[in-house]
Amino acid sequence: MLLSTDKKLPSIAYSCYVNRSREGEQFVPEHGFTYQVAGTMIMNDGNKEYVFDEGSFRFGKRNHLMKFLKVPPEGGEFKSLSVRLDQQTLRNFSIEFGYASENHVNGDTVLRLKTDALYKNYMDSLFPYLQLNGLDNEKLLANKLNEAILLLLKVNPELKDILFDFSEPGKIDLEAFMNKNFHFNVELNRFAYLTGRSLATFKRDFEKIFHLSPSRWLLQRRLQEAHYMIKEKGKIASDIYLELGFEDLSHFSFAFKKAYGVAPSRV
Repeated sequence: MLLSTDKKLPSIAYSCYVNRSREGEQFVPEHGFTYQVAGTMIMNDGNKEYVFDEGSFRFGKRNHLMKFLKVPPEGGEFKSLSVRLDQQTLRNFSIEFGYASENHVNGDTVLRLKTDALYKNYMDSLFPYLQLNGLDNEKLLANKLNEAILLLLKVNPELKDILFDFSEPGKIDLEAFMNKNFHFNVELNRFAYLTGRSLATFKRDFEKIFHLSPSRWLLQRRLQEAHYMIKEKGKIASDIYLELGFEDLSHFSFAFKKAYGVAPSRV
C-alpha cells in the first residue's frame, strides 16, 4: 500500500510479501526511514551486506545502488513500513527550522538506528494514513514527514549532516566505479549521474577507457563473471543471473551460449 504527495514515488510505503522475494537492483534516489515490522530484509550495496530483522529501524542514504532480499518469517509475511524523505521536503524543513549540514559524511549506505519508543509510536501512527488519498491530504502528509525528521534529529542527532547535505555526486574514477558496480542492473543515466557526469560525457569517457560502448562492456563483464562463478565456484545459472544484473534467466542463458558456445549448465 502506498500513500504519496509525489506522483512518481510514495512518501509512505507499506510492503507485505508472503513468499521469499528477491527484488531486482535498484537506484535509491532519496533518504528512507524504515521499520522492519516482520521478516528479514537483507541488503547489499556492492561493498557490504546489511541484515535487518523484525523490530529494527534503519536509515538508508540517497544516491546509492542497492540489492534487496526480502525473507518472510516461518509461516508468516514479510512486512515493512518506510518513509521517503525527498530533497524538497528536507530543503523546506531546513529553511523553516534553521538546520544545515556542516560536514559531508561518507561511511555505510544503510544505518542501523537505535531502537526507541518514539520511533515505534511514530510508525504505528502511520497505519491509518495508508487509507487516505494522498492528493487530498498533502498537508497531513507533510506534517507526518516533518515529524519523522524531528524524531530522527532527536534520537539520532548525528543524522543532521546527512539529512541536510544537498550536494550532488562529484566526478569520480569511472573505471574503478564500473568495475565495482557492473552487476547492478540500472539504466546508463544512473551510472552517469553517480559518477558525476552527463550521459553524453559518461559515454564518451567510457569508450576512451574501455574501448567499447557501455552496453557491450557491461554484457561482456557480466558474462565473464558468470563464467568464473560457474566454472570455478560451482554456481548454477538460476542462482547467479539476477546477482549479475541480468533481467531473466532465458536472456542470460542465450547470451552465455552465444559468448561461450555452450549453455551454462554444460560448463
